[in-house]
Amino acid sequence: MQAILALEDGRVFRGQGHGAPGECQGEVVFNTSLTGYQEIATDPSYAGQIVVLTNPQVGNYGTNQADNEAARPYIEGLIVREFSAISSNWRSEQVTDEYMERYQVPVLSEIDTRALVRHLRTHGVMRGVLSTAESNAQVLVQRARSIRKMDGTDLARVVSTKEIYSFDASDSRNQSNDPLLDSGFLATEDLQERKLLHVVAYDFGIKQNILRMLTREGCRVTVVPAETRAADVLAMKPDGVFLSNGPGDPEPVDYAVRAIREMMGRVPVFGICLGHQLCGLALGGRTYKLKFGHHGGNHPVRNNTTGKVEITAHNHNFAVDPDSINANEVDLTHVDLNDQTLEGLRHKTLPLFSVQYHPEAAPGPHDSHYLFRDFRNLMEEWRG
Repeated sequence: MQAILALEDGRVFRGQGHGAPGECQGEVVFNTSLTGYQEIATDPSYAGQIVVLTNPQVGNYGTNQADNEAARPYIEGLIVREFSAISSNWRSEQVTDEYMERYQVPVLSEIDTRALVRHLRTHGVMRGVLSTAESNAQVLVQRARSIRKMDGTDLARVVSTKEIYSFDASDSRNQSNDPLLDSGFLATEDLQERKLLHVVAYDFGIKQNILRMLTREGCRVTVVPAETRAADVLAMKPDGVFLSNGPGDPEPVDYAVRAIREMMGRVPVFGICLGHQLCGLALGGRTYKLKFGHHGGNHPVRNNTTGKVEITAHNHNFAVDPDSINANEVDLTHVDLNDQTLEGLRHKTLPLFSVQYHPEAAPGPHDSHYLFRDFRNLMEEWRG
């Protein structure tokens, strides 16, 4: 099956098609992680995007239920150099090609992904169409130019849960097979001595591993839709409120910004990724779109409080403008050492902090797991 990628600037890549036959469209971005293609594919933050993976071989360890970050993939399409036709791992439950076909995700392989990534780094991410059905490149280029831009698009309400639910950590479908994720968390005997805290988590596209991390810190988690009002959340009497990751532009998510402003100072708040950007807006700041975003599991971030450098997982196209944040009220706690992007903030007097990167990883390193412990400590201090 032949496949073609056409970008809005006229650049075309032809290769081999896998996964689901047909056509997809979206913003084309690249991810530099060496592993974790299933977690990337099922991360709702990638809604509306076609993902290019820089690791030359993808699919070789197959797929399994435990590695899903959502019930299904959210990427529009996948682009790789070499796509493995077999699975060589004892955890594999389904060959990656069959997995992508099952969830209707087109895959393009056998192209020069280095050339594509260099093109995106030079000119910035752009809209594209991946097709196995249409071979006329100019037709696809015109389709790419007609795709709605990510700027100004609210995708949080699209991917969010429609109903309130409680996260059940005992459900086997919600458990990870990675024993390393248990390191550094509260021991069982500690949990028995410390009170179970109630966290209300806003779902703007929340990943499963965030929910696992919260429960491992002794939290009972209630997940609510993106448009839930602050009054309804506060009526649940939570010990803390979590603001999740999610896709799209943060500025149109004004309903969440209003809710955050109403909750600030009344309950501890912790935000990640889109949740961080919404915190920035709620504090009177501005956001802007990065040229080609941060997507990968190897980004160095300096913790300005400790001076330590953490290797972190990233997935964001937008960022908070540090110059727009009131330094008299807010500390800028983390910065990306690649391009000086603001990666974390903490209010000086109110119980609110957030980070732009992904401390829950999945995929990625575990250097920043401590932030979930910090959230628990903040909630305990606030209760006291």
